[in-house]
Amino acid sequence: MKTIGLIGGMSWESTVTYYEKINELVNHSLGGLHSAKIVLTSVDFSIIEECQKNNEWERSADILTEEALKLEKIGVDFILICTNTMHKNFDQIQARISIPILHIAEATIEKLQEEKISHVGLLGTKYTMEQDFYKKRIIDANIQVLIPQSKEIEVVNDVIFDELVFGEIKPKSKDMYLKIINHLIDRGAEGIILGCTEIGLLIKQEDVTIPIFDTTLIHSEKAVERALN
Repeated sequence: MKTIGLIGGMSWESTVTYYEKINELVNHSLGGLHSAKIVLTSVDFSIIEECQKNNEWERSADILTEEALKLEKIGVDFILICTNTMHKNFDQIQARISIPILHIAEATIEKLQEEKISHVGLLGTKYTMEQDFYKKRIIDANIQVLIPQSKEIEVVNDVIFDELVFGEIKPKSKDMYLKIINHLIDRGAEGIILGCTEIGLLIKQEDVTIPIFDTTLIHSEKAVERALN
């Protein structure tokens, strides 16, 4: 079994989900008392959020690269960055280490292609929804990406940073998210990407009439597939 390196802490709520899901999947595959071989390093999310807000992406890349180098030195076989937004730094980090990082969007694209999705709605932080670092990979796979309207983007982003990162699940926020998802469906979305690792705490498949692609779960599944291959 290969050793998985996790860069977590953005936020700790979703990092817990990664740890639990990866171990559950390994145990399901191998049975008995088996669990995953994981090395976790965690950053201070307050500093990362400050970098995002101040457009200091080079600074955040340096912080995450430092953590990736620690994992490489320990001897993990590959790395997961436990957040969608910070994949904006993916290329800079990957260029400075010699072990692979599993890209969360690439794992999600595989699932979209399996389900033959040609138009997908994307929810996430405003950085993920508005900037190209994430969407472009999906578009380059010949899948059209639909994002919410500008006011809806602010709603989605505020719920993430004001509630979900603290583990707060509010029915009112869920209703707002579902209304935004229905608007994306009306515009032609055949599936919805939960493109922030906290959104899966709020929105479940049973809440929506079309396929939901929870990137935290997809990323975890891909990690286990790699670890057991």
